[in-house]
Amino acid sequence: MAEKRPNIVVFFTDQQRWDTTGVHGNPLGLTPNFDRMAAEGTHLYNTFTCQPVCGPARSCLQTGLYATETGCYRNGIPLPEDVPTIAQYFNEAGYETGYIGKWHLAATRTEPVPERLRGGYKHWLAADALEHTSDAYRTVLYDNDNRPVELPGYRTDALTDAAIRYIAERKDRPFFLFLSYLEPHHQNHRDDYPAPDVYRDSYHGRYVPPDLAALGGTAHQHLGGYYGMVKRLDEGLGRLLDALRSLSLDENTIVLFASDHGCHFKTRNGEYKRSCHESSIRVPAAVRGPGFNRGGRVTELTSLIDLPPTLLDAAGIEVPPHMQGRSVLRLLRGDDDDWPEEVFVQISESQIGRAVRTKRWKYGVKAPEGDAIADPGAARYAEEFLYDLYADPYELTNLAGMESHREVAGKLRERLIRRMTEAGETAPVVEPAASRPSGQRRVDPGEADL
Repeated sequence: MAEKRPNIVVFFTDQQRWDTTGVHGNPLGLTPNFDRMAAEGTHLYNTFTCQPVCGPARSCLQTGLYATETGCYRNGIPLPEDVPTIAQYFNEAGYETGYIGKWHLAATRTEPVPERLRGGYKHWLAADALEHTSDAYRTVLYDNDNRPVELPGYRTDALTDAAIRYIAERKDRPFFLFLSYLEPHHQNHRDDYPAPDVYRDSYHGRYVPPDLAALGGTAHQHLGGYYGMVKRLDEGLGRLLDALRSLSLDENTIVLFASDHGCHFKTRNGEYKRSCHESSIRVPAAVRGPGFNRGGRVTELTSLIDLPPTLLDAAGIEVPPHMQGRSVLRLLRGDDDDWPEEVFVQISESQIGRAVRTKRWKYGVKAPEGDAIADPGAARYAEEFLYDLYADPYELTNLAGMESHREVAGKLRERLIRRMTEAGETAPVVEPAASRPSGQRRVDPGEADL
């Protein structure tokens, strides 16, 4: 008898920092289920978004293409109907496909998403901009017939309940479920992080990450609620894993946990993301299930762009050659000879920006001219920042322009331009930052390879 194909669940959060998790050092015990999943499965320790904006990040995860390739380089641009999605590949392979939660790829905002803009998902219980159709204790989604459905309970619980129902009804045939939460994203209409009432005051003042302690922003106002939302999300993850176990599906179901981007609490610009700093681009990620159990900690740099080919590969579906990422199963198989030594980030809305992040360095540029809403890219950029993450992991000292790091910046500039062209962009001109004296030793350009 042929081996049964694995079920797949994507547990996708919104605006979750990597360091909210215990395996990344958070001391508050917020994520015991994620931490166990990372320990028993595969922990993608260094995972980054390829676009720290909700819609563009989602376009990358649904297509395996950078946002400038799909045209969804900012919020409010619908995913083109002719761009193949992972749901369509799973449909063709005989899977049941379902989407529950926030979509943000139809530009309908508070209106239902027409079937043609649903990315090929067959079962639908979602809203385009869940932050605008719901509140913490009022969750409104739309079903396959675009009828409004109000789900009871706190919002993460409501979505988790819907996911468990979906799984229970399809336990006898392979399914691919994309479960997309809004938490721990802020509630837009009141600029708040509404945790469940029982957690609302439990985490205030308990732990402030070093970057937020140094830079302030709204961290002291919002971290308590933010952490409470993370806690409830993790409880939802535990309930979903329990449901899989009770249905005897846990041994044959792959669960991927990831987030679209992080949160810097108005420290790097006037809002919570849209920055190439670590707090905005680094996310928690782990996978468990067939092919991933006992995979350990993967320290190579991985990107959201790598997750679509990973899911297809894990299901035994041929990865389309046009996808721009790589399956992380290659790393588990020892096939890592040509794995990229940096991740590439595009950014829009706050600026037209680009960055590369290696294990040691972060190098970013922004366009001095152009409209960050209207223009997907630029022909000319200027160096914005250079950080040595070994010495300065929270990116508090910008080394751009320092004579001691001039040659390192030059090598990273070359790497950035190469990654831009590999992503389908035209090679730009990048102007070095204005020279600044430095009391530091000259850094050997060979160190840029780290």
